[in-house]
Amino acid sequence: MAETNLPPLRAAIIPVTPLQQNCSLIWCTRTMKGALVDPGGDLDRLKAAVAKAGVTLEKLLVTHGHIDHCGQTGQLARELNLPIEGPHEADRFWISRLGDDGRSYGIAGEVFEPSRWLHDGDTVTLGDLTLEVIHCPGHTPGHVVFYHAPSRLAVVGDVLFQGSIGRTDFPMGNHADLIAAITGKLWPLGEDVTFIPGHGPVSTFGAERRANPFVGDAALA
Repeated sequence: MAETNLPPLRAAIIPVTPLQQNCSLIWCTRTMKGALVDPGGDLDRLKAAVAKAGVTLEKLLVTHGHIDHCGQTGQLARELNLPIEGPHEADRFWISRLGDDGRSYGIAGEVFEPSRWLHDGDTVTLGDLTLEVIHCPGHTPGHVVFYHAPSRLAVVGDVLFQGSIGRTDFPMGNHADLIAAITGKLWPLGEDVTFIPGHGPVSTFGAERRANPFVGDAALA
């Protein structure tokens, strides 16, 4: 295949931790520079996947502060000398608990300070790519989504799943905020947008609007 036919962005999903969290390796195909989104654990597996793909990591991205998504992000950043971008600072509460939560869940966790907290409307870069940052609170107050408009791809963490939505019964969760974020910020991006959730299979916004029992159009009618 000629290089000109390559999509600008590629993504691979590497499930990590006993909670089978979808860590995503996303990269710019022209520069082969990329990032791991939510490198929560199983760091040897993640490093092997990066090496196999031939990607040079530029940074680590975090959607939210829960242990399975970022428990070992600080360790990986230190080992590879990489910056951490995200989540929104409203998740400082969760990141401050990573050590304690790790002991509770039997997952290695350590507190870290991101190189950059993210806000709604910010952008992050990977090689030649620019991803939009969308603040989607509800599952946690500081949850963010990463969206690459030209690829019609969103990495949504635990905001939305195939057939489900993020839990809001954790501390600082808010069901109304979550529904508002999904319907007000994600649905307008378009039904053709494919999303990588924090757990389980990929789906599209259109499929979830048609059939999701929690946040589909019929459910909210």
